[in-house]
Amino acid sequence: MTAATSARELAHPVRDEIRLEGLLHALSDPVRLRVVRDLATAEDELSCSYFDLPVTKSTSTHHFRVLRESGVIQQVYRGTAKMNGLRRKDLDALFPGLLDSVLTAAAAEESRLGTA
Repeated sequence: MTAATSARELAHPVRDEIRLEGLLHALSDPVRLRVVRDLATAEDELSCSYFDLPVTKSTSTHHFRVLRESGVIQQVYRGTAKMNGLRRKDLDALFPGLLDSVLTAAAAEESRLGTA
Protein backbone atom coordinates (compact mmCIF):
# COMPACT_ATOMS: atom_id res chain seq x y z
CA MET A 1 0.00 0.00 0.00
CA THR A 2 1.31 3.40 -0.83
CA ALA A 3 1.89 5.23 2.39
CA ALA A 4 0.46 8.67 2.91
CA THR A 5 3.19 11.29 2.94
CA SER A 6 1.11 13.89 4.74
CA ALA A 7 -2.01 14.12 6.87
CA ARG A 8 -3.95 15.33 3.80
CA GLU A 9 -2.76 12.48 1.58
CA LEU A 10 -4.51 9.13 1.84
CA ALA A 11 -2.89 5.71 1.43
CA HIS A 12 -4.07 3.58 -1.51
CA PRO A 13 -3.00 0.13 -2.68
CA VAL A 14 -0.98 0.13 -5.86
CA ARG A 15 -2.54 -1.81 -8.72
CA ASP A 16 -0.63 -5.04 -8.07
CA GLU A 17 -1.74 -5.06 -4.41
CA ILE A 18 -5.47 -5.06 -5.22
CA ARG A 19 -6.90 -8.47 -4.33
CA LEU A 20 -10.06 -10.07 -5.67
CA GLU A 21 -11.35 -11.00 -2.22
CA GLY A 22 -10.94 -7.41 -1.00
CA LEU A 23 -12.73 -6.10 -4.07
CA LEU A 24 -15.61 -8.55 -3.65
CA HIS A 25 -15.88 -7.74 0.05
CA ALA A 26 -16.04 -4.00 -0.71
CA LEU A 27 -18.73 -4.52 -3.35
CA SER A 28 -20.80 -6.87 -1.19
CA ASP A 29 -22.27 -4.08 0.95
CA PRO A 30 -25.34 -2.31 -0.49
CA VAL A 31 -24.19 1.14 0.67
CA ARG A 32 -20.74 0.72 -0.87
CA LEU A 33 -22.23 -0.72 -4.06
CA ARG A 34 -24.47 2.34 -4.28
CA VAL A 35 -21.40 4.61 -4.05
CA VAL A 36 -19.65 2.61 -6.77
CA ARG A 37 -22.72 2.74 -9.01
CA ASP A 38 -22.88 6.52 -8.64
CA LEU A 39 -19.17 6.88 -9.35
CA ALA A 40 -19.45 4.61 -12.40
CA THR A 41 -21.99 6.95 -14.01
CA ALA A 42 -20.29 10.20 -12.94
CA GLU A 43 -18.33 12.19 -15.48
CA ASP A 44 -15.85 13.39 -12.86
CA GLU A 45 -14.85 12.83 -9.26
CA LEU A 46 -17.57 13.25 -6.64
CA SER A 47 -17.15 14.67 -3.14
CA CYS A 48 -18.17 12.60 -0.13
CA SER A 49 -20.89 15.17 0.58
CA TYR A 50 -22.46 14.44 -2.83
CA PHE A 51 -23.70 11.07 -1.58
CA ASP A 52 -26.93 10.99 0.41
CA LEU A 53 -26.34 7.71 2.22
CA PRO A 54 -28.76 6.18 4.74
CA VAL A 55 -26.04 5.90 7.41
CA THR A 56 -24.33 8.13 9.95
CA LYS A 57 -21.35 10.24 8.93
CA SER A 58 -18.93 7.94 10.80
CA THR A 59 -20.38 4.88 9.06
CA SER A 60 -20.16 6.66 5.73
CA THR A 61 -16.49 7.40 6.44
CA HIS A 62 -15.96 3.71 7.16
CA HIS A 63 -17.56 2.69 3.85
CA PHE A 64 -15.36 5.10 1.88
CA ARG A 65 -12.28 3.79 3.71
CA VAL A 66 -13.16 0.17 2.83
CA LEU A 67 -13.60 1.15 -0.82
CA ARG A 68 -10.28 3.05 -0.84
CA GLU A 69 -8.27 0.40 1.00
CA SER A 70 -9.60 -2.37 -1.25
CA GLY A 71 -8.55 -0.39 -4.34
CA VAL A 72 -12.03 0.30 -5.68
CA ILE A 73 -11.80 4.09 -5.38
CA GLN A 74 -9.15 6.78 -5.34
CA GLN A 75 -9.61 9.59 -2.82
CA VAL A 76 -7.85 12.95 -2.90
CA TYR A 77 -8.36 16.19 -1.07
CA ARG A 78 -9.25 19.21 -3.19
CA GLY A 79 -9.34 22.11 -0.79
CA THR A 80 -11.52 20.98 2.08
CA ALA A 81 -13.45 18.39 0.02
CA LYS A 82 -12.47 14.75 -0.18
CA MET A 83 -13.03 13.75 -3.80
CA ASN A 84 -13.72 10.20 -4.93
CA GLY A 85 -13.10 8.52 -8.25
CA LEU A 86 -13.57 4.95 -9.41
CA ARG A 87 -10.32 3.13 -10.23
CA ARG A 88 -11.88 1.64 -13.34
CA LYS A 89 -8.65 1.34 -15.36
CA ASP A 90 -6.92 -0.57 -12.57
CA LEU A 91 -9.92 -2.80 -11.90
CA ASP A 92 -10.51 -3.54 -15.58
CA ALA A 93 -6.82 -4.38 -16.07
CA LEU A 94 -6.77 -6.79 -13.12
CA PHE A 95 -10.26 -8.28 -13.44
CA PRO A 96 -11.53 -7.75 -17.01
CA GLY A 97 -15.30 -7.42 -17.16
CA LEU A 98 -15.87 -7.93 -13.42
CA LEU A 99 -16.86 -4.38 -12.56
CA ASP A 100 -19.20 -4.08 -15.54
CA SER A 101 -20.78 -7.44 -14.64
CA VAL A 102 -21.35 -6.36 -11.03
CA LEU A 103 -22.81 -3.01 -12.10
CA THR A 104 -25.10 -4.70 -14.66
CA ALA A 105 -26.24 -7.26 -12.07
CA ALA A 106 -26.90 -4.51 -9.51
CA ALA A 107 -29.02 -2.57 -12.02
CA ALA A 108 -30.95 -5.73 -12.93
CA GLU A 109 -31.56 -6.48 -9.26
CA GLU A 110 -32.79 -2.95 -8.66
CA SER A 111 -35.26 -3.31 -11.54
CA ARG A 112 -36.38 -6.72 -10.37
CA LEU A 113 -36.84 -5.79 -6.73
CA GLY A 114 -37.82 -2.15 -7.20
CA THR A 115 -35.15 -0.94 -4.77
CA ALA A 116 -33.06 2.19 -5.03
